[in-house]
Amino acid sequence: MTDNSGTEKAVHPETGAARQSSNPAAKRPTPADAAPKPGAAPRPGVPKPGAPKPPSAQRTEPGAKPAATHHVKPAPVPGPAHEHPHPVVVPTVSDPSEWGRVDDDGTAWVKTAGGERVVGSWQAGDAAEGLAHFGRRFDDLATEVALLEARLAAGTDARKTKAAAVALADSLPTAAVIGDVDGLAQRLQAIIEHSDEAAAHAKEEKERTRHEHTERKEALCAEAEQIAAESTQWKAAGDRLREILEEWKSIRGVDRKVDDALWRRFSKAREAFNRRRGAHFAELDRERAAAKARKEELCARAEELSDSTDWVGTAAVFRDLLTEWKAAGRAPREADEQLWRRFKSAQDVFFAARNAAASERDAEFGQNAEAKEELLRHYEDRIPEHIEPDSATLDSARVALRELQERWDAIGKVPRERMHELEGKLRALEKRVREAVDAQWRRTDPEAMARAAQFRERVAQFEEQAAKAEAAGRPRDAEKALEQAKQWREWADAAEGAVSRR
Repeated sequence: MTDNSGTEKAVHPETGAARQSSNPAAKRPTPADAAPKPGAAPRPGVPKPGAPKPPSAQRTEPGAKPAATHHVKPAPVPGPAHEHPHPVVVPTVSDPSEWGRVDDDGTAWVKTAGGERVVGSWQAGDAAEGLAHFGRRFDDLATEVALLEARLAAGTDARKTKAAAVALADSLPTAAVIGDVDGLAQRLQAIIEHSDEAAAHAKEEKERTRHEHTERKEALCAEAEQIAAESTQWKAAGDRLREILEEWKSIRGVDRKVDDALWRRFSKAREAFNRRRGAHFAELDRERAAAKARKEELCARAEELSDSTDWVGTAAVFRDLLTEWKAAGRAPREADEQLWRRFKSAQDVFFAARNAAASERDAEFGQNAEAKEELLRHYEDRIPEHIEPDSATLDSARVALRELQERWDAIGKVPRERMHELEGKLRALEKRVREAVDAQWRRTDPEAMARAAQFRERVAQFEEQAAKAEAAGRPRDAEKALEQAKQWREWADAAEGAVSRR
């Protein structure tokens, strides 16, 4: 379109704002002539509405060189945790007077390797302002190129980066800018050439990451399957499966088909573990219910026995009941503790009664021990240590011993620790009487006397044989008979001596 003076104006394709230009292809909005959309982030080098204009956008005196702009280095915007942050890009600031000019009639020229070409017409002010205007447009393009370079270096979607670089490169021959256009073209060409390599590298990196994540999920599946098949540490195993699930959720980038198959494996392992754990605790509940019923029976039996006075027999039964209690297993905790208190209470009642009875018995046994001690002292004088056989002393000792034994049994039991001592003293008195009686019996033993007489008779027989042999003139037979008579005489003397020694 043209204004009243006949100057051609270019219209912004998004805002409809008119700007003066003689180049129909120069349609890119710039910070100097286009305001940002409401809510949109400002582009690098574009001041916010109402903010002071940078020196390059201010009007300059005719013929003066535009002042260089010093932009503040923008802070990088944090991206997602799984993406590389973009390197910081400093907006480009160039001196447009080195690369072009604006004639007095407003025609703007840019220098390229192919020569000068017209980029537009400036009618809104003097030539210096027009030169600064087209220089800022170049700086915007250079900043976009820098952003593409940064994206390529960061490995961010090389395919889209290449497409953007191609589009910018195609627009350069007709771009309404003044600056190092050939340098921008070379930079864009470098981006285009390296995009394929970057894309291949990104693909390789993606495949490597996918492979690593797949392997990690396979390892988690294998661990979950092992837990499901073997582990009986139910709490620790359940906690570990929950940790595996949380780690699983954090692993991304696995091929969907493979991921679905692995997820089915993992889910199957979790379900198998849950079934096995459920079956274990169900069986445990059944066992505990059976243990509870069994222990209730043992409690009832213990309570029936608590009043028994059969101390020895009932104590043995209680020991058997305790063995059965341990073998019954554990009931539910609260019931198990309550049943144990009930069982132990019945047991304590019996043993407390037995201990009381034992204390009373021990007192009685102590009195018995004193009575037996006194009895022994009384009869030691009537049963002397040395008793001669065949005397009235032996008869008196035997009578005294019978009396002692009768009175001893009548007294009753003594404490266990005194039993050996007292019984030993009684046995000593019994031994005195028994030895005296044995000596008396040996002295009057008719069998011993008969054996001695038989031996004397054999001596006489052999002496008579010796006399007959001597008379018959058989000295050798006589000598042999005398030797045998001598032997039998020795045996007879020994038998008679044994009887006399008794």
